[in-house]
Amino acid sequence: MASETMIQNAKAFLLQESPDSKSNLYDHLCSMMHRILENRQANSVDILELISKDIKTGKFAPSTDPSSLQDVSAKSLEVELANLQNKLFDKPTEDAEPEPEDEVEMPLPDLMDITQYFEQAGVGLGREETFRIFLALKNLVDTHTLQNVRFWGKIMGTAKSYIVAEVEYREGGEEEGEEGEEEEEAKEEEADEAKEGDEDMVPKPDYKPPPVIPKEENGTGCNKKTYFVCNEPGSEWVKLPPVTPAQMVCARQIKKFFTGDLNAPVVSYPPFPGTEINYLRAQIARISAGTHISPIDYFKFEEDDEDDSEGEGRDSFVENVEFEHLRNTELVDPALSNWVHHVQHILPQGRCVWVNPAVKTETEDFDDEEEEEEREEPDEPQPEHGPALLTPISEDSDVDSMPAWSASLTSTLVPQYAAAILRSNLWPGAFTFGLEKKFENLYIGWGHKYTAESYSPPAPPATQEEYPSGVEVTEVPDPTVDEERALQAVQQEQLDREAEEAEMEDDDDDDD
Repeated sequence: MASETMIQNAKAFLLQESPDSKSNLYDHLCSMMHRILENRQANSVDILELISKDIKTGKFAPSTDPSSLQDVSAKSLEVELANLQNKLFDKPTEDAEPEPEDEVEMPLPDLMDITQYFEQAGVGLGREETFRIFLALKNLVDTHTLQNVRFWGKIMGTAKSYIVAEVEYREGGEEEGEEGEEEEEAKEEEADEAKEGDEDMVPKPDYKPPPVIPKEENGTGCNKKTYFVCNEPGSEWVKLPPVTPAQMVCARQIKKFFTGDLNAPVVSYPPFPGTEINYLRAQIARISAGTHISPIDYFKFEEDDEDDSEGEGRDSFVENVEFEHLRNTELVDPALSNWVHHVQHILPQGRCVWVNPAVKTETEDFDDEEEEEEREEPDEPQPEHGPALLTPISEDSDVDSMPAWSASLTSTLVPQYAAAILRSNLWPGAFTFGLEKKFENLYIGWGHKYTAESYSPPAPPATQEEYPSGVEVTEVPDPTVDEERALQAVQQEQLDREAEEAEMEDDDDDDD
């Protein structure tokens, strides 16, 4: 027979709490016996496990403990994205009504109305995604002091894509960005000064790199517009930095797919001066300069503009209030003379307005004043010129024996109600529609220019010569013994002859 001690030990074991559920087996068995004796079912032995499970379920409390009866599964990317975009559909509170003083014209375009014209040509992202982008643009307008906002397009990436918004600030609304740029420039100047202090005792080479081409100011040239990007509607908008001429020149020589990470390095040859955020900004500038078009006479130059009549050198225009829309058949004319570029052409220098790199600032002149006296002046560079603003697209160069643009109507069954659609053959993914006084530009693609052949990186430059080749550094074979003796004999004869001439001169002086 079991002793009392054994019984006490067994009961103590049954009373031990589980570290996960915080319950013990003794109480659970008591609850099961109480349930069985209370119901007195004939098949109690068959439903014993169900009774145990039912008792555990009744004691269950919601918990994040993974050992609970409910499985805790990680949220999928779709659920996280849905929770993120759910904030776009939140209605504003009644207290958040704008004051009468702050009432301004809404800079947000009717994106859904614009989308239906592109949909007629089979272009777009779908109405559901377009509406989410529309709400994301509204959020951008609510958080920034913007004068104008436009959905620029979508650039695809290998992991994530970029939704691009083109904006214009109101007067004084871009001060924060300018202050940040000034701080970066000040830090660079301090770093340069520190390097100069460290290199005072180090010999400086004579080579000087080519002068750095200054970037164009905000609101001019390639930086005329400001761009925000995000990976998905509802995520945070990120402002892209201004583009520099060096980045524009290098972007024309490389071809890289975007990853969707703005901080990703751009591994290429030639080396790109920046990360993916800078490469993205350069590609946006290139695509805008080549594909943003408008019907002829929709924009006009200001009458008080003192520049030449052909439009070269002008960088601004105004909307023509007296514009009379063209017929659809005129917009799709194969001659393509009724559409013009309304974004400045980017020169090979990487700017829209050419600057002379030979002209130096006062500081550079003071530092290099002594060196320039000894060095020869370089040749004056030739100014670069490009197509003027509002140049017809009929003057665009052909793309691999085909025109730069393809024009068609969205419907051939009812052409009188169809819209004109233009596709860029130079930048696949760039589209423009026109109908009466409406037009819009859109880009949906990978951000690459069309090339007939596969991309091949440029060859490295030729190796520089270590030293100039001349007679004094050219190796010659050693002379033989006979040649050395002959040379010594000739030199001895020359010395004897010079000695005789010297004696004769001395004798003549004595006679005098």
